[in-house]
Amino acid sequence: MHRVYSLILLTVFFGCTPAKKSTNMNTKIVIAHRGASGYLPEHTMEAKTMAYAMNPDYIEQDLVLSKDDVPIVIHDIELDDVTDVAEKFPERKRENGRFYVIDFTFDELQQLNVTERFNPKTGTQVYPNRFPKGKGSFKLHSFQQEIELIQGLNQSTGRNIGIYPEIKNPEFHHQHGKDIAKITLKILSEYGYKTKKDNCIFQCFDAKELERVRTELQSELFLVQLIEFPEEVEQLPYYATYADGLGPWYKQILDKKVGSKWQFTTLVEDAHKLRLQVHPYTFREDQLDEFSSFEEMLQVLFFEANIDGAFTDFPDKMVQYLAIQ
Repeated sequence: MHRVYSLILLTVFFGCTPAKKSTNMNTKIVIAHRGASGYLPEHTMEAKTMAYAMNPDYIEQDLVLSKDDVPIVIHDIELDDVTDVAEKFPERKRENGRFYVIDFTFDELQQLNVTERFNPKTGTQVYPNRFPKGKGSFKLHSFQQEIELIQGLNQSTGRNIGIYPEIKNPEFHHQHGKDIAKITLKILSEYGYKTKKDNCIFQCFDAKELERVRTELQSELFLVQLIEFPEEVEQLPYYATYADGLGPWYKQILDKKVGSKWQFTTLVEDAHKLRLQVHPYTFREDQLDEFSSFEEMLQVLFFEANIDGAFTDFPDKMVQYLAIQ
């Protein structure tokens, strides 16, 4: 009853979220980062339901394979910073003290409780003002379960919110004899996500693996190359041979602030010249760093730096901001 009641409460958001402009790949898009993760524990079905009600363009799914090859929606290959695995299965830790998704079956993973992200060494909650650690009854779920949730809501609401899956650490999976890219693409195809028209964006940090998705696995999906390090910026021409978009850390776009004005690197301009869309990560109202407000962050990056979309833990606030621009 508690779980159902919580989900019913979220429907309030359907009536209070402003209508967004129609979206396509040439307009500013909002990507719900791990769901509505600023409000509920990341990558839980509750966080995804709340995110859906906020009306973003896409909802993100990070994927890691279980021991029995089920894609689990979780950000890391380890379990111990968002679940109680250390309490439920203390004997299953590896020599480095960590617990890995790939060492558990889907049924075993279902026994774990999911909580707000914390430091597994100290137990300290990473974002102290978010949903309280250890509260609630949240569970892990499969990629298929989340697709069915989003597609079901699309049918019942008449909306067309997309999915934005990321395969995590494909090389780690290959080392364990698992092909996460092939498994994920098969599931996507089974649910109708096959081409750029199918409202699915596929992302990965591993450039060689994403290139393989396009060439060897012959995917026709919209592909986004995620980047993090300075040297990767020099590889844009290579990325453009197989990818459709770029997902940089937003700080890679900022250069310096002179007076009240920001100056930018050439990253967005260079990507656009290569016909790459730019979707930086991650916009957090409770981690502003260089900015005095979330609104300033949105204004600077969306309209001064001219990005095409962004990942945010607070999709309602980004949707509301873009709706009035």
